[in-house]
Amino acid sequence: MDEKEAARTAVREFLTTRRARVTPTEAGLPPQGPRRRVKGLRREEVALLAGVSPEYYVRLERGQATGPSAGVVDAVADVLRLDDDERAHLGRLLAALTPAARKRSRGAAKDLITPGIRVLLDSMDHLPAVVFNGRFDILAVNTLGRALLAPVYDMPGRTNSARFLFLDEPRARDLFPEWDRITADTVAMLRIEAGRHPDDPDLTELIGQLATRSTEFRTRWATNDVRIHRAGTKTFRHPLIGEVTLPYETLRIDAASSQILTVYAPQPGTPEADAIRLLASWNADNQPNNNPTAGTRGRNLEG
Repeated sequence: MDEKEAARTAVREFLTTRRARVTPTEAGLPPQGPRRRVKGLRREEVALLAGVSPEYYVRLERGQATGPSAGVVDAVADVLRLDDDERAHLGRLLAALTPAARKRSRGAAKDLITPGIRVLLDSMDHLPAVVFNGRFDILAVNTLGRALLAPVYDMPGRTNSARFLFLDEPRARDLFPEWDRITADTVAMLRIEAGRHPDDPDLTELIGQLATRSTEFRTRWATNDVRIHRAGTKTFRHPLIGEVTLPYETLRIDAASSQILTVYAPQPGTPEADAIRLLASWNADNQPNNNPTAGTRGRNLEG
């Protein structure tokens, strides 16, 4: 499949799945008879509600419309009840239909970690911190982050949390009791990355590997759900500190490369903070030569 056809396919699959989510009743249409066979809205119904011709909407959904106006895109997004993440994703998919946009997106995002970010990671000796790229490769990590995510590092090959979640599923389910939620979020964020960098060969390889080897991934990928990185909580069932739910904050380091700094930051005086202190104590006691700075940087990415 060439780049242009891939861009059209991405638009078609996204709009088709969004259209299937919205019932006629939700869209304000009259009740439908029992013989209705289409799940969600028909293309003609979306066109009617968005104020465009059915022919034009068909071309839009197929990725064949030329330069749809912002008003038309907003009207379609309103009909399909898209949230902010989905609206932004649709805009990127439509923009990627132009040759200039495809040229700008070509190639893998850079994964260089600056010296300043490494200093920042080293300075956070009391909180686990990890730098991911948009493909969920772990690019850098401090000692506590390495200890918290130790099972992920036991998996051979590229240190990538998406690979761990889907290709080492039993251990991933053990580490993450909320495996279903976390995997759904991970796939939705990979969808965002695919919209930002559709020609990234490393991302294409990752998605192909996961789709080939994991039915769970294929099922979630087919939903076309999208979500950006945000702060939240994540529950760990850690072999050293037991089950603990940690709040985390995210900071985008470099928009062009999709690098995200994630810091697990429990409130002082809470059981969660005590668990992190216990992990820090164990980690310090088990560093080579009792050197608390050993192992600060993440493992080099492998092919």
